[in-house]
Amino acid sequence: MTRRLKLIEHSIPLEAINAACEEEKQIKVGKHTSIHQWFAPRPLASNRAVIYAQYVDDPSAWPDRFPTPEEQQKERRRLHKIIEDMVEWPKSTPADRKRFDLAIEAARVEIARSVAWGLGEAPPARAKDVVAYLQAKAPPVYDPFCGGGSIPLEAQRLGLRAYGSDLNPVAVLITKALIEFPPKFAGRPPVHPGVAKDLAGREWRGAEGLAEDVRRYGQWMRDEAEKRIGHLYPKARLPNGRAAGSARDAGGNDGSEAVVIAWLWARTVSSPDPAQRGAHVPLASSFVLSSKAGREAIVKPVLDLSAPGGWRFEVKAEGVTAEELGEATKGTKTARGSNFQCVLSGSPITGDHVKSEGQAGRVSQRLMAVVAEGKRGRSYLSPTSQHEQSADVARPVVPELEQPLPDDPRNFWTVQYGLSRWADLFTPRQLTALTTFSDLVETARDRALEDARASRAFTGHPDPDRRLADAGTGPAAYADAVATYLALCVDRLVQCQTSLNRWFAQGQKIQPTFDQHNIPMRWDYAEGNLFSSSTGSWDAAFKYPAMALERWGSELPGNVRQEAAQDDGEKIFNVAIVTDPPYYDNIGYADLSDFFYVWLRRSLKSLHSDLFRRLVTPKGEELVATPYRHGSKSAAERFFIDGIAKSFYILKDRTADMPITIYYAFKQSEVQEGGLLSPGWASFLSSLIGSNLQFDATWPVRTEHSSRSIGQGTNALASSVVLVCRSRPDDAPASTRREFLRELRPAMRQAILDHQTAGVPLPDRRQAAIGPGIGIFSKYSLVRETDGSEMRVATALALVNREIDGILAEGTEAFDPETRFALDWYDLHRTRPVAGGAGSAIAMLQGFNLSEARINASGIFRARGGDAKLLTRDEMLAADPKWRPSRDGSPTVWEMAQHLARAFLSTEGGTDAAGRLLAERRGAAPDVLLLAERLYELTAAKEPDEALVWNQLQTAWPEIERAADRAEAAGVAPPPVQPAML
Repeated sequence: MTRRLKLIEHSIPLEAINAACEEEKQIKVGKHTSIHQWFAPRPLASNRAVIYAQYVDDPSAWPDRFPTPEEQQKERRRLHKIIEDMVEWPKSTPADRKRFDLAIEAARVEIARSVAWGLGEAPPARAKDVVAYLQAKAPPVYDPFCGGGSIPLEAQRLGLRAYGSDLNPVAVLITKALIEFPPKFAGRPPVHPGVAKDLAGREWRGAEGLAEDVRRYGQWMRDEAEKRIGHLYPKARLPNGRAAGSARDAGGNDGSEAVVIAWLWARTVSSPDPAQRGAHVPLASSFVLSSKAGREAIVKPVLDLSAPGGWRFEVKAEGVTAEELGEATKGTKTARGSNFQCVLSGSPITGDHVKSEGQAGRVSQRLMAVVAEGKRGRSYLSPTSQHEQSADVARPVVPELEQPLPDDPRNFWTVQYGLSRWADLFTPRQLTALTTFSDLVETARDRALEDARASRAFTGHPDPDRRLADAGTGPAAYADAVATYLALCVDRLVQCQTSLNRWFAQGQKIQPTFDQHNIPMRWDYAEGNLFSSSTGSWDAAFKYPAMALERWGSELPGNVRQEAAQDDGEKIFNVAIVTDPPYYDNIGYADLSDFFYVWLRRSLKSLHSDLFRRLVTPKGEELVATPYRHGSKSAAERFFIDGIAKSFYILKDRTADMPITIYYAFKQSEVQEGGLLSPGWASFLSSLIGSNLQFDATWPVRTEHSSRSIGQGTNALASSVVLVCRSRPDDAPASTRREFLRELRPAMRQAILDHQTAGVPLPDRRQAAIGPGIGIFSKYSLVRETDGSEMRVATALALVNREIDGILAEGTEAFDPETRFALDWYDLHRTRPVAGGAGSAIAMLQGFNLSEARINASGIFRARGGDAKLLTRDEMLAADPKWRPSRDGSPTVWEMAQHLARAFLSTEGGTDAAGRLLAERRGAAPDVLLLAERLYELTAAKEPDEALVWNQLQTAWPEIERAADRAEAAGVAPPPVQPAML
């Protein structure tokens, strides 16, 4: 049978998909991830688009229906438009929801059409029959590394059968909670007795009834917990008026009581100064409580011989000066890591001293401040003995939390300071509260069971006692489901109830434990009030998951099981594989997920005994290159390569006649010297090629905020590359380096041209071109080097990148000579001053037919006194503060690009400012964009901040051009000035 090309193997509307992904990243409420956190989730928009494009045939697959290239391209545009419509975030207004539903319906129709044509059938005539047809005839989506479940969730939305599996039990439970449990109880009303009274006559669709019960029993848990432990969370007495310590403009500070939002603590160790006789002093990374303009507040350590240790904390929330705020940001830290200063004597506290005190169990803590909910915002109060004593409770013993933390200093920073067990990450009050809520899960389950048995919703159910873990759908299974979601809510609460939560002074709120994918060490931390309504409260922990369940719960069945992808277990054939596997060594999923697992096990081991039979999550089979686990970096890499290869060797034989799509979290920081790529990217591709897969396409889907500020490092350039693969024939021939190179360049040139025609944005064309390039390499059984050895994947990647460099750089020879000189000089010296470099500059200038006087007059370069320097953007502006293209008789492409970037990045400028500059020299736009691409290529490997500048400029280019249109229409742009740009 002739292979039918799928849309994803030809083109997808990347610009629209990436814009939707970035919009989705900004959404905070109502996302599916509210049910439970998982690591590095892919945006739903990208999953939706990838699945759709993987199922829908490219028009060229049907030459009898679309015989000409023009007709095929017209049809592609129509199919792309469906993607553009359906990737938008589903907003809550009726009109928006209707538009989104219609877009999803159109996508389902197109998938059904491709499936039917492939089977030689007519597609369903009626839209209402499409889902039933897809459930019966379309290959199901299978994600063997399902993680947080976002891929099978989107498969359900598109009307497809959804399967998932994962080695990690936390991932399996999350995915079950998303796609498997809700359909079992779809359309059922809640069983809580209060619902009939409060919401009589309401129609319950999807998982709305189940979500309402989660709310009701979650509220019961809160009320019951407050009876048991509410006394541990006292209110705070607000000061009268604007006495010292009150918040600015607190207005309502009349001496009344207010709910505490958080208690802010600092860890303490004994002073190493012998004169202080072992007095404990604070370790604090910051003393800033609020940095919000107009509401600044700080805490200061004050020497007081009557206080414990000879000092106490005092809050200042009125009249904080800029100097005081700046000093407070330093806390007691003197350097990176665990280096501090003694507040009593000023003597240094070394990291070794802190570590030895921590490992000996001699680190303590002192309350710094109390944050209360005033009538006009946050009130910051100095600590009192009442609030210190309220936290002084006996530490409960929680057997599940006695497991040791991994000895992995890269990801677990607390172990070296004596916090070496999971229990050590919590204060005694937090452990008391969390165990209380964990215990209440089982009690809530009993209440839900009693109510379900009494409810008419389950009257006459044929198997009322079958449990959820045994595929039950009756009262017992329903009570298990309610308890499962409540346990996931407890796990959500755990994230904001550790001694590793930091206080975010700008936003005046608690930040969760996982800022990044590691367990950090916090010296000052925030302990939230579970009975408030702020971050860290039970209200937030159970209401947001209920909202997500209500919104995302499907009526279509899903199936999830625990299984390692490399195990040849229960086989599912004729599937479409869409997956997001582990990324080499980026994230230690199993180790980090134990943070959640130990609490889930405590709450759910009797309900989901198969998932929680172990003390911790399985580690040995996890496909992550973790050196500490495998003894060395090379052994870890070999384990990863072999495991991924084995997994996809097994999986490729289960696929239907369609490509496999695989996400990889590629970062530009993975590019190394000499054009070779890091072990992560190269090893991953080696694994896939070793499993007899060949590549058809690579699509870069940006999954990070485009608004990330300059200076955040190489991760700011992260994106997910979607790899599109097919099985390589068993009789694939071998090739040679010469043949590979001869075939490579014309194929790459055509691929880049196709991407340009398809509207792939310029910043994405490099990564999009990798697929066709490595596809040539991977279609052969092997490629031999000139010495007869087998070419490595890393070498092939370097050759592919070299060809991409050459093709994308074509056109720079038409730049003005100043710009071509600046490019070459920048490649050699960047903007560093070159002592004695004037001679080299003069020699280089001759090659561009330029003189020293002309390059000095250009405004981009300075050769003086024997030294030479290419000017930075700021230096160019300082040299000519009023520079504009219309004032410069012969502006260079280099000047245009640098000034556009400066205007775009400035706080008072942005897109409109860049657009006004461009409007004055509109004909320069193609050259400026090409130079931005070249500068991005030159900086991506070692200058991530500068690379981000050019990446952002390219990404925003359509908006800049629209801003230029507006400037021209408004008459802001002056008429062209002659002579034209050289």
